[in-house]
Amino acid sequence: APLTRLYAQLHAAGHAHALAVLHDDKLAGGVFGVSLGTAFFGESMFSRRSDASKIALAYLCARLRKDGFVLLDTQFLTAHLASLGAIEVSRRRYHALLAAALEVDAAFDAGDALTHEDVMSR
Repeated sequence: APLTRLYAQLHAAGHAHALAVLHDDKLAGGVFGVSLGTAFFGESMFSRRSDASKIALAYLCARLRKDGFVLLDTQFLTAHLASLGAIEVSRRRYHALLAAALEVDAAFDAGDALTHEDVMSR
C-alpha cells in the first residue's frame, strides 16, 4: 500500500516513530507519528488493553520533552486528550508555534534513558 511505503521511507529517514506498550510480551497499545524539527505530529494511537494508549502518550510526551521537542500536534482535541493535558490553540498561535518548532532540529530518542520521574512529570 502507498501509505505503508511512505511511512517506511519516513522511518528510514528518521522522521516516523512508533511507541509500543507491551503487557506480558503482547502488544497492548501504542502511538505513532512523524517528527520534523522540534515538532511531533501524532498520527494515531490505540489500545488493546485499558489505558495502554495513555501510557504510550505519557511516555511519548516525556521522550519529546527530554529530546528538546516543543510542539506535539494531536490534530484535534478530544476529551481523552484534554484529560491528559492537551489544549487547543488558535490557528494563528499554531502557525507561530509550528514556525518556531521547524527552525530547530531535534533527534527523537536521543539515546538517553527515561526515568520514572521523566514520565510522570508534566
